[in-house]
Amino acid sequence: MSATGRRQAAFFDLDKTILAKSSALAFNRKFQAGGLISRRVMLRGAYAQFMYVVGGADHDQMEKLRAFMSELVKGWQVSTVNDIVAETLHNIVDPMVYDEAVSLIEEHHAAGRDVIIVSTSGVEMVGPIGAMLGADDVVATRLAVEDGKYTGEIEYYAYAETKAEAIRELAEQRGYDLAQCYAYSDSITDAPMLSAVGHGYAVNPDKELRKLAVKEGWPILVFTKPVALQRRMNLPPAKPTLAALAVGGAVAVGGAIVLSHRRHRTV
Repeated sequence: MSATGRRQAAFFDLDKTILAKSSALAFNRKFQAGGLISRRVMLRGAYAQFMYVVGGADHDQMEKLRAFMSELVKGWQVSTVNDIVAETLHNIVDPMVYDEAVSLIEEHHAAGRDVIIVSTSGVEMVGPIGAMLGADDVVATRLAVEDGKYTGEIEYYAYAETKAEAIRELAEQRGYDLAQCYAYSDSITDAPMLSAVGHGYAVNPDKELRKLAVKEGWPILVFTKPVALQRRMNLPPAKPTLAALAVGGAVAVGGAIVLSHRRHRTV
């Protein structure tokens, strides 16, 4: 708790903050291997993720990709997606979690702070990842569902200012002292999220966020050590099937609504 006796929290972005690369890209080949997307679609997704890495995608490109991915998941059974993600997730994510991020999560918990992942990626992905990491809660994009299937519409898009709004709402509901809370992200589109708390940190920042961090006095952190989460948290082994890996990939590439994060990143 803070000096005022109010609760504190640490808010983490996901891709390139906790994960060493895009969660969508991690599943891309598995998705294609199962025959659920064509090589053309896979290459298109890989290019989008390349743009995410180099920070060259603009807002219009992001919106086009988001619309494409929304259409891709239309009609998928929600129960199947959830089952497959639960079965296969840590086999895909495990090797690409930053050791530094895991240590920070542990430190915040040790200090009595809640840890909340705030990601543009879909809740189908972010929820299980948060559980793997011991997060107390997640804020993520939600797809609309009708009769147990995805409609292709987006019910809630956790992006840019919307993330900051979610943080402020949680603070009001739970009594967080935002002046004593922490936030971590790599993207300029998460500037509102970093500004919403008293301790904002730029992690492996893109060019524009680096400039803003210097201006605002936000510390810049460089994470360079991907680690197998199994080594740190004693996760139970999973036994995925090829079909499971394929559908898991579909969730990441499409259901995560691309997870097409932010203006300069293609969560």
